[in-house]
Amino acid sequence: MSSLMDKAKGFVAEKIAHIPKPEASLDSLSFKGMSRESITVHSNVNVSNPYDHRLPICELTYTLKCAGNVVASGTMPDPGWIAASETTKLEIPAKIPYDFLVSLVKDVGRDWDIDYELEVGLTIDLPIVGNFTIPLSTSGEMKLPTLKDMF
Repeated sequence: MSSLMDKAKGFVAEKIAHIPKPEASLDSLSFKGMSRESITVHSNVNVSNPYDHRLPICELTYTLKCAGNVVASGTMPDPGWIAASETTKLEIPAKIPYDFLVSLVKDVGRDWDIDYELEVGLTIDLPIVGNFTIPLSTSGEMKLPTLKDMF
């Protein structure tokens, strides 16, 4: 026989499961720029907010893998807010050092692209529920810039 406390926990868990939650999507990775040390790539997280008030984003974590190896990872603490009843776009920049790109020469091949996988965790502070993490991932091929693209 379940106790009153167990029944209360079950009721609350069921109600929380049915409240609307923000949804997110992740754009594919693209080339953004270059420096003497690295190239910069980026992706955007698009987060839709079903509520009529803005929601704080606690943190955004990311891991970028190329050819199965982690090339960039990090945490963006407190990246801002999700606008009320709208979709908010968050940019995730990542720097890939040239020395790592040189080690990928076998993967790059003739078509001058690299296989990648980007994993993102978006943690949002939801009323009543508390911190809620949305896991996202995307993978594909990204064209690397050529000398012609630079000049």
